[in-house]
Amino acid sequence: MATILLVDDEPNMLKSVGGALQHEGYKVETAADVATARDALKRTFDAALLDVWLPDGSGIDLLAEVRAAHPECVVVMISGHAELSDAVSATRRGAFDFLEKPLSLEKLLLTLQNGLEMQVLRREQLRRRQSEEERYAILGTSRAITDLLGMIERVAESDVRVLIRGENGTGKELVARQLHMRSGRSNGPFVALNCAALPENLIESELFGFGKGAFTGASRAQEGKFEEAHGGTLLLDEVGDLPLAAQAKLLRVLEEGTVRRLGSKREQHVDVRIVAATNRDLEQMVRDRSFREDLLFRLNVVPIEVPALRDRSEDVGALAIHFLGQAGLHGRPRQIAPSALKLLSSYRFPGNVRELRNMMERAAILTDAQEISAAGLKRLFPELARDDSVVGSYSEQIEASERDIVIRALTATGWNVSRS
Repeated sequence: MATILLVDDEPNMLKSVGGALQHEGYKVETAADVATARDALKRTFDAALLDVWLPDGSGIDLLAEVRAAHPECVVVMISGHAELSDAVSATRRGAFDFLEKPLSLEKLLLTLQNGLEMQVLRREQLRRRQSEEERYAILGTSRAITDLLGMIERVAESDVRVLIRGENGTGKELVARQLHMRSGRSNGPFVALNCAALPENLIESELFGFGKGAFTGASRAQEGKFEEAHGGTLLLDEVGDLPLAAQAKLLRVLEEGTVRRLGSKREQHVDVRIVAATNRDLEQMVRDRSFREDLLFRLNVVPIEVPALRDRSEDVGALAIHFLGQAGLHGRPRQIAPSALKLLSSYRFPGNVRELRNMMERAAILTDAQEISAAGLKRLFPELARDDSVVGSYSEQIEASERDIVIRALTATGWNVSRS
């Protein structure tokens, strides 16, 4: 049952309108002046009907107080002698509508219904956004992650193209989604296309769509990813896997802002922010002539590097606890021993964050004890036991390995440098 605050200095108005609203199933509280209404605002209301002229103040000023106390409240202004300037001022301050007296009950009920329905939609949209923010959050407090989040914050608001680089499993798509959610396009669609997962003969139709009869089996027209992402963000994941022919057509779209479906002669404007991601060395691919240099320039306006998990080992513990909580099943462990966290933090994680998440999911399912121990992790993941003695950063580990190779070679040749 929706609750409504009705504020008007006419007793007959309070009685007739209030009674009609109660008859329609609303819970109504009335006030004849600003002071009484202010006291009522200590409680929560779904909607408020405010007269513009009140004996001790302005209903338009009261509107601002209602919006401040209850931002989601649907406010409808009512007046028998208001001017256009009053309606404009009320709308600017957040009024949903402005109705003139004498009120039409039918119009009032329709206005309230529309406002409350919009309120429900806004709440659902907020709930979904909060759910998305939790689902696609980038977790960690390391310097590497702090710098990454700072870069995302700086870049998100603009429509500049971004090239996200990083190893497999580091969370490049999470970065793309954060760029979208923090941008002015957040209410628009986020569309992701994995360029490496599609056969070469399907990439163009996926990107640009196709018309009816464009090829055998095209019984109906279908929009491509660019059209699907209109007004939002398009992530081209693994963009380095695009064939050269598709690269040329992608470049044209980036330059002209229009797409043409396969089999169609009509150009269609698209308003899309492009974010690309890759784990490949695109500069080397340019030198090898397997990636277009002009396309790289177009995509790489702002590069963002996603750090490998081994370069932010201080985040491993928090991530492990988070993933364990997500994976925890009824009766399964939701705790992990400090020694197990220390073991995980010393591991290099070649599969990065994705590998850690998979480990925690498997550990949650296959561990019977209430707490996951270091010994239990070693039994489930022998690679942790093999890596247990490894210390130092990744670069230090590489340097140590190279040193061992050199020493073995010198030992075999009696420390004769020319022979080694």
